[in-house]
Amino acid sequence: MYFCLFFSFMDFTLSEEQLMIQQAARDFANNELLPGVIERDDAQKFPFELVRKMGELGFMGMMVNEKYNGSGLDTLSYVLAMEELSKIDASASVMVSVNNSLVCWGLQAFGTEAQKEKYLTRLSTGEVIGAFCLSEPEAGSDATSQKTTAIDHGDHYILNGTKNWITNGGSAEVFLVIAQTHAEKGHKGINVLIVEKGMEGFEVGPKENKLGIRGSDTHSLNFNDVKVPKENRIGEDGFGFTFAMKTLAGGRIGIAAQALGIAAGAYELALKYSKVRKTFGTEIANHQAIAFKLADMHTKIQAARNLVYQAACDKDAGKDYTLSGAMAKLYASEVAMETTIEAVQIHGGNGYVKDYHVERLMRDAKITQIYEGTSEIQKIVISRSVLKD
Repeated sequence: MYFCLFFSFMDFTLSEEQLMIQQAARDFANNELLPGVIERDDAQKFPFELVRKMGELGFMGMMVNEKYNGSGLDTLSYVLAMEELSKIDASASVMVSVNNSLVCWGLQAFGTEAQKEKYLTRLSTGEVIGAFCLSEPEAGSDATSQKTTAIDHGDHYILNGTKNWITNGGSAEVFLVIAQTHAEKGHKGINVLIVEKGMEGFEVGPKENKLGIRGSDTHSLNFNDVKVPKENRIGEDGFGFTFAMKTLAGGRIGIAAQALGIAAGAYELALKYSKVRKTFGTEIANHQAIAFKLADMHTKIQAARNLVYQAACDKDAGKDYTLSGAMAKLYASEVAMETTIEAVQIHGGNGYVKDYHVERLMRDAKITQIYEGTSEIQKIVISRSVLKD
């Protein structure tokens, strides 16, 4: 049984097991991810061997029931691991986030027993990884405008269309594809189908040459008359849009944790550097201009951490986490961007070269304001929530 303990001023007390998970993620990040992180960023590659190791440690199916080979942990444990991984390599953590928050969670929450046995048991161990396919050339933030179609042919669907910006697009084996079946019903006519790599007519498009998270593989996907068995539909007919929104609401907590980790990683590097770099005869930490930057960074990161932990605890407590998740992602992503820019500034010229890591963290930070709902979308979610009463 996992739960969050609260003291005054939102002081989150972690259980012994949660602290062990946090430490395990920190050790893995420093021992396995840090070596070669610059080279992976340059080469835009992430070796599957590291994915397999993350699976062996339980990071690929953290919230999946042990019945399906998962770790059976709570959301707070998951965000603790996400934060530590993201301090070192956001490309690794986004693979963990998509597999956990979007693919495994969606399958466990809404899939049939047969679907869970066939797919979830392998996804949760890292034997294979999954991808969540919602965005299209003309349907990013506007998820209701799906052009990809899944036409009902009795015992199967015929899938046609294109998906864009798909994380794990080249390495995934299992794809959850959102598609329109009944156009006349609008968003109530959308379905979600499980598509397997290698199905006839399914092609993986070119890899995107990205600003940040360059180690993760992001692709366009093309579906040309792909025959998908009806047994691969998740939920009832027309459930796809609801599935996407419920899944993304939880996914935002994972991305908020990623943003928090990026910010914390940049801050830790800047703090360490400020204590050894000297100008005008003293360490730069002794200059008020630098000290005040560090004070602001520390304060904002702690505020972001409280929001992220609160959203995770809301989810674990069975509360509605739509608002808290959106708030956490909005603020943590802003803090990630601000903190990484300041970390580069504190490093000066050294911050502009790859050897000091902060420039990579700055590039990685930007995407947290864009994917799984832009900052503007989060503000829509938040404003609707606060104005509805």
